[in-house]
Amino acid sequence: MARGGGELDQALGRIAADMDRAFDLLLPVPDDARARLYEAMRHATIGGGKRLRPLLVCAACDLFAVSREAALRVATAIECIHVYSLIHDDLPAMDDDDLRRGKPTVHKAFDEATAILAGDALHALAFEILADPATHADPFVRAELCLELASASGPAGMAGGQMMDLVAGAADMDLAMVTRLQQLKTGALFGFCLEAGAIMGRVPPEGRTRLRGYARNIGLAFQIVDDLIDVEGSEEQAGKAVGKDEAAGKATFVSHLGPERAREQARMLVDQAVEYLHDHGPEADLLREVARYIVDRDR
Repeated sequence: MARGGGELDQALGRIAADMDRAFDLLLPVPDDARARLYEAMRHATIGGGKRLRPLLVCAACDLFAVSREAALRVATAIECIHVYSLIHDDLPAMDDDDLRRGKPTVHKAFDEATAILAGDALHALAFEILADPATHADPFVRAELCLELASASGPAGMAGGQMMDLVAGAADMDLAMVTRLQQLKTGALFGFCLEAGAIMGRVPPEGRTRLRGYARNIGLAFQIVDDLIDVEGSEEQAGKAVGKDEAAGKATFVSHLGPERAREQARMLVDQAVEYLHDHGPEADLLREVARYIVDRDR
């Protein structure tokens, strides 16, 4: 049975609760000098956020009948990486933001040094989770998960895209370069989410082509909608500052295409993403709904 909007809302609510529970268990505040670090990590990880990447991991695992417990461990690892990237992106040396997920950014709630360490610690925690035998009994599966997440989050993925974003001015970036930047900065982690489900399900690399296509398309659609929210949205809805890209003179999908063409492009990408799932039955319904949610969201 296809999932309606209500069922997707339930799935989002469930994964949000699962992530809050996981981080609450992973990050008990110690009674020593590390307490401030743990409190900062809890501030960043518990409460708020769309939890879209963890949901994608679980939805991809559903395709291959991977247990919910195992899927949630990988989902927690990807959220560690995502949250670490947000903490560091918000720092004054990067995007210099005061608000994230509707609350003060970590360097505002604590201080810059604590924020840097909180991000570092979450980065390390991601790989600690993946390498633990509790994630999967097969050490080769665990090793491949670690390899793919490292690739997606490093210089050939998210960090490389962030560097491109920092050094390239709007005048230097045509639409192809903006697309490449976002495929690294945003799309690489989306790609890992789908890849992780296939790895957990022991699908060989040559059997993952359509999942990679789905991930590539929703990653670009997600960023286009983010660009639209930055232009048209409100800080209250978004839970973060808006209008910053235009103020900084950044090249975006919206600055190149205009709002209407950008919105049409996002819808086309989502339609193509759904088509990549045509070989799957009801077990892919959540992935189909997530794709449609991405283009309709307001935060």
